[in-house]
Amino acid sequence: MRDYFWIAFGGALGSVSRFWVSGVVAQRLGEGFPFGTLAVNIAGCLAIGFFTGLTGPEGGLAVHPTYRQFFTVGVCGGFTTFSAFSIQTLNLARNGDLVGAGINAALSVVTCLIAVWAGHAIAMAISRS
Repeated sequence: MRDYFWIAFGGALGSVSRFWVSGVVAQRLGEGFPFGTLAVNIAGCLAIGFFTGLTGPEGGLAVHPTYRQFFTVGVCGGFTTFSAFSIQTLNLARNGDLVGAGINAALSVVTCLIAVWAGHAIAMAISRS
């Protein structure tokens, strides 16, 4: 039962962080394109790649499975916004902005894969030193 508490607590932290970060980005860059969601997804992918690389079998930091779940399932799960990305992309397409929808989908997939790889690579470099 304690695991559920930690995942829920992490999810709450991640959700509040997502709301704040995406809001700040949207304020600065505008709301015509979902830059806030894109930024959150890239940051979340970087964070989960780094954390799992650092705390995984090849990493240099031993972490209890409960804390791994707290961060990966809870914090990152609450922070990243694939459902928001999906509805925003659909709305762009439904509003006739097929180019914007395609750019958002491509940027999200490519940059988030790069971010998760980069986070993992950074963690491996730290673990080796």
